[in-house]
Amino acid sequence: MGSCMKFLFRLLLASLAAFSAGCATQPPTPATGSTQAASAAAAQRTPLLLVSIDAFRADYIDRGLTPTLAALAKGGVHADAMQPSFPSLTFPNHYTLVTGLYPDHHGIVNNTMFDPQLGKFSLGNRAAVSDGRWWDEGTPIWETADAHGLRTATMFWPGSEADIHGRHPDYWKPYDGQVTPDQRVDQVLAWLDLPADQRPGFLTLYFDEVDHAGHAHGPDSPEVDQALRDTDAALARLVAGLKQRGLFDRINLIVLADHGMASVPLANSVLIERLIPQGDVHTVNLGIVAGFNPKPGHDFAAIERKLEQPQQHMRCWDKTRIPARLHYGSNPRVPQLVCLADTGWRITTAKYMATHKGQISIGEHGYDNTDPRMGALFIAHGPSFQPGLRYPVFPNVDVYPLMTHLLGIPAAANDGDYDAVKDMLKPADR
Repeated sequence: MGSCMKFLFRLLLASLAAFSAGCATQPPTPATGSTQAASAAAAQRTPLLLVSIDAFRADYIDRGLTPTLAALAKGGVHADAMQPSFPSLTFPNHYTLVTGLYPDHHGIVNNTMFDPQLGKFSLGNRAAVSDGRWWDEGTPIWETADAHGLRTATMFWPGSEADIHGRHPDYWKPYDGQVTPDQRVDQVLAWLDLPADQRPGFLTLYFDEVDHAGHAHGPDSPEVDQALRDTDAALARLVAGLKQRGLFDRINLIVLADHGMASVPLANSVLIERLIPQGDVHTVNLGIVAGFNPKPGHDFAAIERKLEQPQQHMRCWDKTRIPARLHYGSNPRVPQLVCLADTGWRITTAKYMATHKGQISIGEHGYDNTDPRMGALFIAHGPSFQPGLRYPVFPNVDVYPLMTHLLGIPAAANDGDYDAVKDMLKPADR
């Protein structure tokens, strides 16, 4: 299941800390000739720092536990919510944010997926995660920035560990869940301390404690509240570090989330084997979004006809009949039959529930992206942004063209709409 795979992925990568320490930071390539001139011009641009707080639901800020975020929101742009792309899962949405493409278009269609040529992808499969062929249907913003003379750095971001179209960010770190929030902040500040010709102009920073707590304890738990406090304290460290360097008023800062979180009681489980024999299909993934492919010798059309009928606590579609508003179903990696749990439910098996006691998430995401519980945080602060502006809900594909505009680089083909978000910026910066 999605949440469990994410948990296992973190455990796996924690054991790779030594590897991370040895190869994480990639040295910049010396700039010469026209590249040197481009780098000099890029160094004059206002830097942009993109911060993700995994699973920070839009309304969490109303709990009054995050004073640093509240101050950034008051002094900048604060959206009522940012709508994630479907499915509202971690890897698909993080890659959407840096490509401006719906998951169906950039190819990371789920945290767990199957490709006829590449095989199986999952969060725990390091070979897949670092294989650029999984990611090359999209062009991440760091690739375009590098091509236009702008140094880039990622303090964890899905896709940044892979060699995509022959490029990594100039500086990057393989994910290591043992790196504390403060250490993550300190690495970003260290990159900003580099000499001007080596200093990144686009950076990312990723926090995941809120997501961990939400999965393990539910979104309304004391543990989530504590994770909010801890993450805000790390942001306070970041703000203090930027101020000490004279950068706070000279850097554009976007703080957002990939998706929200909903409560899922253990009893709220659709047991799929009660509807279809598991041996009659290839199960690609279970969880909030479940996917099934045909299995030779079995009547898959009959299975589809059955599951596409109204079901309790879930909806199922052949991929060609998924509602157009979800922008999902054309990519070959989308399973032939897709089932989506109602918010507050999961799709699983009795065997899985029995063998994973104590590990089942009681907070989940991946649901219909129009559900307010999937709404994500969005705050933007800096010299280019309007101060004190409250903004309506907007789709996360629009973040990418906003960022390319801020960096002064051309946008790759994308599904976003810069005109829909340009009013976030001061008139002189539009």
